[in-house]
Amino acid sequence: MNQNITSQEAEFLYFNAIYGDGHFEREKLGELLNKGGAAGKIYRDVIHPGLVAKIFHDRSKSHTNRQKLEAMLHNRPNIPPIVYDGKTYVQIAWPEAVLEDDDGFCVGYLMPLINMNEAVSLDHLMQKAVRKKLGLSESYSNRLYAAYNVASMVAALHKCGHYIVDLKPANVSVYKENMIVAMFDCDGFSIKGEKGRYPAEFVSEEYIYPEGMQQNCEEMGEEQDKFALAVIIFKLLNNGIHPFSGTPRKSGSEMLTIQTRIEQYHYAYGLWPDSYQAPNPYSIHNYFDKKTLELFDRAFLKGQKRPSAKEWQEHMEYLFRNLKTCKQNPDHVYFTSRGCGLCAIEEKFKQNMAAVKEEKAMPVKIRGLEISELSTEKTERLKQEKRLKFIKLNKLTLAGIVLYLLFFGSLSFILKPAKEFLTSGGYALQLIMMALLVKVLYTAGNRLQATLPLLKNQSLLNMLKIYALINIIVAFIIINNLGFEIFRPAG
Repeated sequence: MNQNITSQEAEFLYFNAIYGDGHFEREKLGELLNKGGAAGKIYRDVIHPGLVAKIFHDRSKSHTNRQKLEAMLHNRPNIPPIVYDGKTYVQIAWPEAVLEDDDGFCVGYLMPLINMNEAVSLDHLMQKAVRKKLGLSESYSNRLYAAYNVASMVAALHKCGHYIVDLKPANVSVYKENMIVAMFDCDGFSIKGEKGRYPAEFVSEEYIYPEGMQQNCEEMGEEQDKFALAVIIFKLLNNGIHPFSGTPRKSGSEMLTIQTRIEQYHYAYGLWPDSYQAPNPYSIHNYFDKKTLELFDRAFLKGQKRPSAKEWQEHMEYLFRNLKTCKQNPDHVYFTSRGCGLCAIEEKFKQNMAAVKEEKAMPVKIRGLEISELSTEKTERLKQEKRLKFIKLNKLTLAGIVLYLLFFGSLSFILKPAKEFLTSGGYALQLIMMALLVKVLYTAGNRLQATLPLLKNQSLLNMLKIYALINIIVAFIIINNLGFEIFRPAG
């Protein structure tokens, strides 16, 4: 019996807990809930069912970890659990106690239990296909609530001088039923303590503010959070579109990464257009409230003062007060008199998809034949037909050239019956008629050159033009009986 009890007890881990108010407890840890965290494993606390323990992988940082955790215990942000429909929702897994082993080494900490089965990553709210797969509501208001709650969370942390730094949708969760924020891994934040700051260790590309490209994450603080928060809010409001993604304006432009576009301030959705890229064609930013656009401009354009988390929190409250429900779709809301941007983009998407389907349904043709109809025999036949057509056109062209030479060579004889009529108008009228004839001749020659293979020879075409011009001049001289005396000096 005693041997059985000892075997069962060996399955548990025992540590000493030092709480923020200074009292000690002996903690008994049971079930392993999470094996693969970057910093440590998560165990269920048997003594306190509402708590879990995070045990660090690396115990060599015992002293530094203890100092940071103690700073967190003594400088707690005001982010209490929320009671909603009779149920309590923990918003942040902030340390409750430092855990140490019997040798006095800091091994981890206790924090409130957050039920991950009830929460989803913010990433999952961005795309309609993902929301549908997870059974999440399509209500656009939910994404506004999520934006408000994230801004409120960041504002509360900033009030205490703490910064998240590695702030991105994948690191923020919300409860599926009400969009209340659920925040984990707070020991990775940049923490303000009485004796100094305990920096963050990680930051993620596509959320690094432009100036941060010259810094390491230990140097980053409030400006990094303000930038990353604005990116998250933009994506929540704009169906997952990143504010620094877009369509390059020039087809030959280098395809820059999102982080490079951030570094070069290529924000495509501002009140003024960006030189490098145009907005995503399915963006609804043109339907945002003007104040929202101004805040995004401040967040993403060079030389501007970024909005604080508190400003975003207050702006979300302003949007809620002025929301209008769409009459066509109750899941949609809109902000201005321009109407529902969600409906407009959905209609645009449907039209584009219909056009794509229609284009796909049309058979692809080469020289008037569908690709599916082409074969080696038919291809050879096409070549033969083309060759025969080429020969035929050349024969017709040669016949035309012969007639052309005969016509202009006999021009003076052809015009002789109309000599009296032509000369009655004087030289001026005749010269005008000659100029018009030459113009018609040159225009016709250039047009025929595009269709008749033989006339593509520019030397031949120029020779024919000169031949006609010489015969027109000869006809003019003969019709007017000028002879060579026209070239003799007067006197």
